[in-house]
Amino acid sequence: MKYLFTLIFLLFTFILYEGLKKDPRSIPSNLISKEIPEFSIKTFSNSDLSDFELKNDNVAIINFFASWCPPCRVEHKQLLKLSNDIPIYGIAKKNKKQDLSKWLNELGNPYKKIGMDETGLLSIEWGVYGIPETFIVGDGVVKYRHVGPVMRRDLETIKNIAKDLQ
Repeated sequence: MKYLFTLIFLLFTFILYEGLKKDPRSIPSNLISKEIPEFSIKTFSNSDLSDFELKNDNVAIINFFASWCPPCRVEHKQLLKLSNDIPIYGIAKKNKKQDLSKWLNELGNPYKKIGMDETGLLSIEWGVYGIPETFIVGDGVVKYRHVGPVMRRDLETIKNIAKDLQ
């Protein structure tokens, strides 16, 4: 019995130690190094946004967000900065157009286009756990995933990854 307790304690300690070493934002994605999912959705401006359009941009950022999401508000200033160098496509998850319009008028619009994921199904296809989540896509292939708000400290990493893909 004594050895069993010691073994369980050592196993628990090892699992805890290994878990603390990992970055909590580094949730693995099944899409890394794979083509983006096929999709076609209506945009905020009632046009269409599809995987075909994203595959035609050499490098693009895809940002899943919502106007009702407090962390999305936090990252918005960084997205405005990134949009000067890299095209950003927004996917608004379960968002009302009137709320989104008010939000963009207040904070500015960093997005080339905004797809309206009214049901949340597109987010599921991309493997989004929660919002905000941001992907860097090069030639239609997912190269990088950022979970949580893009902060000032993340700008250089994202710019460098995008620059390497160009």
